[in-house]
Amino acid sequence: MRVKNSLLCVILAISTAAHALEAGPPPVLAPLQQQAQAAHLSAQFLTRFHYKPVPLDDALSAKIINRYIKLLDPEKFFFLQADIDQFTAQNSKLDDAIYKEDLHIPFAIFNLYEQRIVERLTYARELLKQGFDFSQKEDYSFMRDKEPWPQSEAESRDLWRKRVKNDWLRLKLAGKKDAAIRDTLNKRYENSLTRAYKYKSDDVFQIFMNAYATSIEPHTDYLGTTAAADFDISMKLSLVGIGAVLQERDEYTTIRELVAGGPAQLSGKLAVGDRIVGVAQGDKGVMTDVVGTRIDDVVKLIRGAKDTVVRLDILPADAGPDGKHKLINLVRNKISLEQQAAKKTIITTKNGDATRKVGVITLPAFYEDFDARRKGDKNFRSASRDVAALLAELKKDKVDSVLIDLRNNGGGSLTEAVDLTGLFVGKGPIVQQRNARGDVNVEGDDRPVPAWTGPLAVLINRGSASASEIFAAAIQDYGRGLIIGEGSFGKGTVQTMVNLDELTHNDKPKFGELKMTIAQFFRINGGTTQLRGVTPDISLPGFSDTESFGESSYDNALPWSQVKAADYTPVGTVKDLLPQIQVRHDARVEKDKDFQRFVEDVTELNALRKKRVISLNETDRRAEMNLQEARIKARAKAGAGDKNKDADSAADLSLPDDGLQANERSLSADIAAEKAQKNAKDVLLNEAAQILGDESDLLKANAKFAVQQLPVATPK
Repeated sequence: MRVKNSLLCVILAISTAAHALEAGPPPVLAPLQQQAQAAHLSAQFLTRFHYKPVPLDDALSAKIINRYIKLLDPEKFFFLQADIDQFTAQNSKLDDAIYKEDLHIPFAIFNLYEQRIVERLTYARELLKQGFDFSQKEDYSFMRDKEPWPQSEAESRDLWRKRVKNDWLRLKLAGKKDAAIRDTLNKRYENSLTRAYKYKSDDVFQIFMNAYATSIEPHTDYLGTTAAADFDISMKLSLVGIGAVLQERDEYTTIRELVAGGPAQLSGKLAVGDRIVGVAQGDKGVMTDVVGTRIDDVVKLIRGAKDTVVRLDILPADAGPDGKHKLINLVRNKISLEQQAAKKTIITTKNGDATRKVGVITLPAFYEDFDARRKGDKNFRSASRDVAALLAELKKDKVDSVLIDLRNNGGGSLTEAVDLTGLFVGKGPIVQQRNARGDVNVEGDDRPVPAWTGPLAVLINRGSASASEIFAAAIQDYGRGLIIGEGSFGKGTVQTMVNLDELTHNDKPKFGELKMTIAQFFRINGGTTQLRGVTPDISLPGFSDTESFGESSYDNALPWSQVKAADYTPVGTVKDLLPQIQVRHDARVEKDKDFQRFVEDVTELNALRKKRVISLNETDRRAEMNLQEARIKARAKAGAGDKNKDADSAADLSLPDDGLQANERSLSADIAAEKAQKNAKDVLLNEAAQILGDESDLLKANAKFAVQQLPVATPK
């Protein structure tokens, strides 16, 4: 775990969504005909076939415009109240415009947004030419989502003066000199201005259509052709390319990571930090200069068909801007995104003289290669297949129990959720679905014998959603294992992908896709996870902000409801052990210094979230910083005498606020910090393993519970 000692940095680092060159106003963007057609087609489909059909009328138009404005300027830094009044005057016209295939309203809003970005950031750069008086008693409201819009240009300028002053003060407190601060901020604002000139009509349309779709229901989305392709990659866990993770740094597309086994890594010609300055197709294609090009456009040039050649013009990591380039040829190949696939580890726990091996399977998503499965490929990639293979390996490792880590698993394939549950409960109902007509269908697994019959637990948090909740809820309803962690997200709806190009028989991608809610799922006990999520049997603390993250944070989420319970028989009585497990857990964490530090950090973060105003007085801010540093030193001193303290525990990884954004730090420092975070002691995972060890001990010690376990699977 990495504690957010730079919590203030995280909250204050409000990203600017655009930029501008000093050479004049940004380009005026206009809608394409195919976008207007796609909007009309989407409206027809959403009003007829959505789980909760909402007519596109004046009322919905007002919601769409409000949501669109919020997506563009969530913290109210750019628009004026007069701008908002101008936009909302169009509320009653938007619905008719969409049906007439006229998108001038959202594009006009966006063009003014770009203009405001240029004005605000140009002013911010002007402010850097002067100094700031940090002896004044002055406050800055950095969390502005609930604040009113600036009423005048003067009020907006004062807001930006405070914002720039705060950016300067953060760097000053981190020990930077005035000249370095001025250079850093000038470059930051200049980069933000530059991005404003790179927006395309596709970006505007994507944002607007998301505003439309999510105004109906939170999990309905529009995906343009690029977004649809990325979604497909995330489900397949594969793509065709060179196997490099790219990052934009100072107008250069920079290699951040080489995927093991990919063409880039196998070639031995590329290194982390190298900059791609040109891309060409084939052995003789014209080299395209990509310096200053949006990273998604560079990615499009690099990806291509399998076994084709892409040529790259590389500026090595250790070369200056005028350094010697090198040209390399790579043959594109299929890249497996293994970092997003299921993985296993083994944790050893001790309780007195008893030592137990806990097999941990971490599953980031419920992925499935839909195309390969449809084509009858017997070796198609899927989450449940990968987990089944890992379970077989864990059996050979002779683990005593299995912990499924679904933290921050946002879901994926519903079929995979059912198949994965079957690995642990065998044949029987898993989930119920109710469609728009009110028909309820029970989906189950027909696996005759579970793949794992021993002690089981599932670790969840607020980021565990949808398919994760289906799995966790079924395990809980069957009494098959313990659910540990935070309450889950609360997404109890089912989406399907609607390819608008297939509907209109287009040969090439043109209109994009709709991810549309078509049903609501229910637990086999009849309840739904909608809004309420899955409540853990053993609760653990977490950093999630339940007010701003989770289904209950949406203003148009579907309500909680209930259907008749499915016909199922619990296969275990783990809940009968809960009182004893809870007592053991409470006693253990009370003595666990790392766990108590984690609780302190959660408390600190929650207090910081409530703090929406910060002082711009240097003395006051230094006092706050000194308190934080004293806390870190006290922890380090206490930890020095702790023989069992992990060297990579949270306290050692706490970092002061350096005032920098991620791309302003050196790449090596950024990667090192990320690596340290990954290697940090996972307090919650370790405690979950201990809890599962308690479950194993109690099951083994109590014959009453032991005989109620599932039958042992017979190897084939």
